[in-house]
Amino acid sequence: MSFLTASSAPTSTTSAATGQELMNDITINNGPEDSIEDISFSPQQDLLAVASWDKKVRIYEIDSNTGNNQGKAMYEHSAPVFSSRWSTDGTKVVSGGADNQVKIFDLATQQQQQIGQHDAPVRAVRYVECGPTNTPVVASGSWDKTLKYWDMRTPNPVSTINLPERCYTMDSSQKLLVVGCAERHISIIDLNNPQAIWKTSQSPLKWQTRTIACYPQANGFAVGSIEGRCAIQYINDSEQKKFGFSFKCHRKSGSSTSTTGVRTTSSTSESQAYPVNAISFHPIYGTFSTAGSDGTFCFWDKDAKQRLKLFPELPGTVSATAFNKNGTIFAYAVSYDWSLGYMGNRPDYPNIVKLHATKDVEIKQKNKR
Repeated sequence: MSFLTASSAPTSTTSAATGQELMNDITINNGPEDSIEDISFSPQQDLLAVASWDKKVRIYEIDSNTGNNQGKAMYEHSAPVFSSRWSTDGTKVVSGGADNQVKIFDLATQQQQQIGQHDAPVRAVRYVECGPTNTPVVASGSWDKTLKYWDMRTPNPVSTINLPERCYTMDSSQKLLVVGCAERHISIIDLNNPQAIWKTSQSPLKWQTRTIACYPQANGFAVGSIEGRCAIQYINDSEQKKFGFSFKCHRKSGSSTSTTGVRTTSSTSESQAYPVNAISFHPIYGTFSTAGSDGTFCFWDKDAKQRLKLFPELPGTVSATAFNKNGTIFAYAVSYDWSLGYMGNRPDYPNIVKLHATKDVEIKQKNKR
């Protein structure tokens, strides 16, 4: 039986987890030696980049039929790596980390090069195309409260934007770039005019922004907070009024205890809310995943406002997620997310990246009744 047996037949499965869904998921061989901060697939082939606290970016080659995988390349920063992403043509990987540096790695030559420098750790990098000519640049957001663009040929940034606060998360799609900052600030940039912030807003969620993901159509973005909530946002005000909403996720009610991180809310039912660590959009269907410190991930349909699938709890927090180019593989990292500070980092904590073969019944929009 092939690793990627996607069932497209309509079935009457419920969204609840049965415990069997992740049994056949495949573990990436020779994974990182410390917490995994970011994972991303090449937009051209089934190559996966993994950024981790062991100061390395590892690149793996995956056979989409069997799930067999092997290391293809590796390069280093001089401090933990917080973000790694692919160039549009899939020939290069860009990364940023706690050494304040932005680096680029060429797969063909196996050479790395520092292309950027910040005054504080680089929290997020994205490979973007700017202006009407689609000029390729690397965008980097830092705790130094700036967003910088690098064109890979000169040591100085092409442009610097002052952000309202430290960059905590960032994502892009087509000509949309969205930066989530400290104090719940959100900066929206139109990459046709990349030198200026087009629109600023406050997160609709009451607590600190943890992650942002842009829709494939580039008409909006989802925001996840440390308090088990997700907001569906649109760029256009009338669309926002019509379709925008927020919902609770990654929570446990009653007396359930967990080893994977706790933030209690002040509700009377004593429910525990957990950080939403990652949001990833399916490249074909536009549905999305959320993953959290409660050790679970879910698939959702924002247009129907429904949860498509809840998966069984894993033995650690889910720190990062990614779909491959056609959405047939969902990669997720089970590793410590630092939500409980350094005390929560046990020597026996799992540190793995797994590959899940997505089935249409889990991730495709349900037929509208």
